[in-house]
Amino acid sequence: MADIFDRFSPHIQDFIYRHGWESLREVQVAAARSLFDTDNNLLITSSTASGKTEAAFFPIISMLEDDMPKSVGVLYIAPLKSLINDQFLRIDELLDESGIPVFHWHGDVASSHKNKLLNDPKGVLQITPESLESMLMNRSNDIVRLFWDLRFVIIDEIHVLMGSDRGNQIICQLQRLGRLIQKDVRRVGLSATVGDLELAKKWLSGGSQRQCDAPVVGEGKVRWRLALEHFYIQNAKRDQTRSKDGVKDPFAVEELEEGEEKPEIPAVIDAGYEYIYDCVTDKKSLVFSNSREETEYITATLRQIAENRGEPDIFLIHHGNLSASLREEAEAKLKSSEYERLVTCATVTLELGIDIGRLERIMQIESPHSVSSFLQRLGRSGRRSDPPEMFMVFREEDPLPDTPLPQLIPWELIRAIAIIQLYIEERFIEPPSFKTLPLSLLFHQTLSVLSATGELTAKALAMRVLSYAPFESVPKETYRELLVSMLNGDYLELTDENTLIVGLEGEKLTKSFKFYAVFKDTENYSVRSESDEIGTITTPPPVGERFALAGRVWEVLELDIQRKLIYVKPVKGKMEVSWPGDYGEIHTKILQRMRKVLAEDAVYPYLKPNAAKRLEVARHVARNTYMTEHSVISLGGMTYCMFPWLGTRSFRTLRKLLSRHAAELKISNIEYEGCCYITFRYDGADGEERICRSLEFICKNGVDKNDLVSPSEAPVFEKYDDYIPASLLRRAYAADRLRTDEMIPRISEMRAEAEIFKKKKESKI
Repeated sequence: MADIFDRFSPHIQDFIYRHGWESLREVQVAAARSLFDTDNNLLITSSTASGKTEAAFFPIISMLEDDMPKSVGVLYIAPLKSLINDQFLRIDELLDESGIPVFHWHGDVASSHKNKLLNDPKGVLQITPESLESMLMNRSNDIVRLFWDLRFVIIDEIHVLMGSDRGNQIICQLQRLGRLIQKDVRRVGLSATVGDLELAKKWLSGGSQRQCDAPVVGEGKVRWRLALEHFYIQNAKRDQTRSKDGVKDPFAVEELEEGEEKPEIPAVIDAGYEYIYDCVTDKKSLVFSNSREETEYITATLRQIAENRGEPDIFLIHHGNLSASLREEAEAKLKSSEYERLVTCATVTLELGIDIGRLERIMQIESPHSVSSFLQRLGRSGRRSDPPEMFMVFREEDPLPDTPLPQLIPWELIRAIAIIQLYIEERFIEPPSFKTLPLSLLFHQTLSVLSATGELTAKALAMRVLSYAPFESVPKETYRELLVSMLNGDYLELTDENTLIVGLEGEKLTKSFKFYAVFKDTENYSVRSESDEIGTITTPPPVGERFALAGRVWEVLELDIQRKLIYVKPVKGKMEVSWPGDYGEIHTKILQRMRKVLAEDAVYPYLKPNAAKRLEVARHVARNTYMTEHSVISLGGMTYCMFPWLGTRSFRTLRKLLSRHAAELKISNIEYEGCCYITFRYDGADGEERICRSLEFICKNGVDKNDLVSPSEAPVFEKYDDYIPASLLRRAYAADRLRTDEMIPRISEMRAEAEIFKKKKESKI
């Protein structure tokens, strides 16, 4: 380590001394060796708060000081403005004595700050993918002047970018930038959770001729403090007038005598929310939810409990529909040592690597959707010498006597256990998934490239765009179909010289600042209370109506539809709110481990009493119904339930296969829940075995995924899918959202399980 420390510039050494570091971490030494001693790209992966930012910047800054670039020397790309703002302050301190300036560039940055960079390009530039897109389109003539001596590109939080249109947009941008400055710039990727190093290295180096290093750093023994607890949802109105000890229940609903007024019944907060409140209010804590709806509701509920108890409101909220000022207030207070007791309710927006200081506890409502998300959220706590600490709480309705079998299983609790066990036992993290036909991004980059260049022949345009790594699997014929449709829709125009330019409809898109983003945007309305900006909502309520936002309830005073403004006043109360959204995919290994959780007798030490009891009941149900031994179960009469134990894409494929061959299989009324189970009616005998045998026969010669997509479908998911022919969308859907490689072997397993189970039943008769 000493040799690496000696190679850092003097002011980096002073920074290390000043912060009391006694040694460099393993990841920092490994990263420095790669950056100092090779010309390779570098992927830095290690747990949250392990010093990845310093691992990249210590050697890079030292190298820049030895040979100062004549333009911007480092381009730092991050997925969130808040992450850039946070890292701007951290890097500014690091560069304070080096003479290397740092600039940040995104939609909230003042023009005066941007002009300083434009007038004297040098140092480090931190930027979002959207601002970089704008620069490549609108400042193409400035690109060489700004970046001709660029040495490094750093991409932060690559685990949320890999395989997405936004991440692939960055790779396209780097290839476009490299072409303009005639350089293959070194790339450095940072992430706390990478499930497949080789795939991540391939993505990071897409379009680059450099090799990629990815030093494996030992994480050591896992030390966590985990607790999972379960509650049944309580109703505010109780149907009994006395408790078990005979004392009159003050919240009971009693019959009223004639003419007697109905008494007001105070709100009763259920035990699950009270438990959450007690777990977090004596510590600096984060409460994670899987949706903005749940985040809003839990914030309002915790504030309600505090008011009922006469305790202070120490609750903040953080999600993507809040104003920047409210989000920044939450981040600043979390980071500040001034607040010892503070609770922030958040979505994925605080899952990433924003420095929010030392948190004592993480609370998770329901299960995360992935191992990666679990690790990211857990890693927000336990900094310094303390282990990370997370409590998970699960709430569900108490099942009625006639509740169907699949609804008797606490799927969220089972999934959380499976996620935890997969990492403990195998260190499993989901590998990235990549699109073969990213048509929305292809449409976007076609317009972007033409907007920047002015005009190109169709051949030159195809050669350029299809050379970008994200489009390496797109057939030329598919791109030709897309170009023809863009010409027909007036997004492109053919000149008299047989060159392509942006058409009138294309100009309407490219002239809007919204074009720079490749993720879907909604028509949001800004919510303001006097001079305060609260956030945004998608649908404006009428004047006088109320809605929830920022953990509070607001009454609409005035609507300005044309300017998309809603003026409100705060009122007391609590309401639910809904936003459209996609909650992510679940990997097949998680479903397989869920099956094992139900089948095994293992005791998990992190389960609290209620959760342990709920798991015991679920296992009892699973054993008695044999649902973990074979996958098609009779629910009585003609109703059956299938438990495929497949992840989102394979489950979706099986569901479509059942629908496609429903008549042949003699099934109808197909319904499903997430990717846990499918219910249907079967008109025949011996359904458990015959259905599986028929499915295996259908699959014996393979399954063409394109046949599973109805000719009437036009699957729209990404931002620019509406502009793409339905035939291409169906092809992309089959290629990238369906998979048969897991489904077909699983169907054979299901058939074998059904045969074994049938023999067992026959032997008992």
